[in-house]
Amino acid sequence: MLKELQLSLSVILLLACGFLYQFTLKSSCLFCSPSFKSQQGPEALLSHRRGIVFLETSERMEPPHLVSCAVESAAKIYPERPVAFFMKGLTDSTPMPSNSTYPAFSLLSEIDNVFLFPLDMKRLFEDTPLFSWYTQINTSAERNWLHISSDASRLAIIWKYGGIYMDTDVISIRPIPEENFLAAQDSQYSSNGVFGFLPHHPFLWECMENFVENYNSDIWGNQGPNLMTRMLRVWCKLKDFQELSDLRCPNMSFLHPQRFYPISYPEWRRYYEVWDTDPSFSDSYALHLWNYMNKEGRAVVSGSNTLVENLYQKHCPGTYRDLIQGPEGPVTGELHPGNKWSQH
Repeated sequence: MLKELQLSLSVILLLACGFLYQFTLKSSCLFCSPSFKSQQGPEALLSHRRGIVFLETSERMEPPHLVSCAVESAAKIYPERPVAFFMKGLTDSTPMPSNSTYPAFSLLSEIDNVFLFPLDMKRLFEDTPLFSWYTQINTSAERNWLHISSDASRLAIIWKYGGIYMDTDVISIRPIPEENFLAAQDSQYSSNGVFGFLPHHPFLWECMENFVENYNSDIWGNQGPNLMTRMLRVWCKLKDFQELSDLRCPNMSFLHPQRFYPISYPEWRRYYEVWDTDPSFSDSYALHLWNYMNKEGRAVVSGSNTLVENLYQKHCPGTYRDLIQGPEGPVTGELHPGNKWSQH
């Protein structure tokens, strides 16, 4: 009888310890471990599940509301896929302040399929053509280093793990049905703000080789959309789009500008205007908001009925509730030089 009692107590104690461990893990690591929801690293998480990838190449820890909306909208559109946000300022032991100090970080941390990881470029570039370039370059002397490092990182991440890369000013509105694709910003000109490939796709390896061979930080976009366009011309016989049809190339697709750029960059202010009837964007998978153009700091204003406010309400309701309707009132685009926001 005594032995049975001791055995029962031991089982209860073990269960209690397990529960306490899980509780402690959740409560103490929610803001201190980037992979708090999974003991898997990005390799295990992304390699077997076609993830969605975002990058922050500055040291900033609190995402602006547009970044939060981009990540939240992707998590909403792709509920069965991991959404990985790689942040250079994050480490495995980063201590985080209270939710009130970092509301966007807190909001994203609580979304089930959003995972926050450190961005360790040296480790990321290992076993790629970018490694020798990265280890030899003087980053402090480079022009536009934050943007160039983002251009490089997105190539390496998608090559290694596969999935879809998106800039942090891209609001997802419906799933992208393609596996291997580039997004046309204009006829015969590719963006690098949205693209997707299966792991180890040879196109991305050749892009990384070309990145190094033709590296020139003095030419704006040389390592970004210009690079993608150069390589696309090697892989695909480009021609003008016919109506709304995408172009099919060997082992990839070149998607019509309407898929991500239904409002072109010269017209970016239209997102901040009131429309008689909001467009359905029925031919689009996501919307690139051209935040880099918003040097005027145009705001997302609660109750304004602008197109961008309505997009927030529909596609990133948590961000709209916590960051736009919050106690501090309307906020602007919060431009920051470290954010890779469709600068090309």
